[in-house]
Amino acid sequence: MARWACLAVGVLLLGVSGVALAAGEPAYVGSKACSQCHEKEFSNFKKYSKKAHSWNSVAIMRPKLKERELRQCYECHTTGYGRAGGFTSLEATPDLAEVGCETCHGPGGAHAASGERKDITRRPDTQSCTACHNKERVEDFRFKPLIYSGAH
Repeated sequence: MARWACLAVGVLLLGVSGVALAAGEPAYVGSKACSQCHEKEFSNFKKYSKKAHSWNSVAIMRPKLKERELRQCYECHTTGYGRAGGFTSLEATPDLAEVGCETCHGPGGAHAASGERKDITRRPDTQSCTACHNKERVEDFRFKPLIYSGAH
C-alpha cells in the first residue's frame, strides 16, 4: 500500500478509536490496523502464530475463574492490559483481545499516524518476552517458551 494511504488509514484509525488518552500517551490501535500496511506479516501472524489466537484460551477458562484470576490471564493473553489505551474488556476493546502486534512492537498509534520507524519497536529484544515467557509460567502451564514465535 502506498505510504500516503497507510498514513491516512492510521489517522482514521486513531480518530475513530474512541479511546481518550492524555497528550503524549501511547495509543493502541490493534493488529488489524497493522495489517493495512504490513499485509504479509499480518497474514503470517494470523495463520501461524499461537499468539494471534490467545483469546481462545481465556474464553475456555473464563467461566471457571474468579475476576481476579481472569485479570491475571489478561496480562499475557491480551494486548496492553493494565496500560493506558490497552485491553480493558472484550466488549470495550475487542481488537486488543489477543496477543497482537503491539504486544511485542509497542503501541502503534503514533506509528500508524506517522509511518515513521522511530515510532515503533521494530526489532523487540528477548527481554520483552520474559514478562509472560518466564520460568514460573512455563512450569505452571507446561508450555515451551516460544521466544521467536511471532511467525513473521
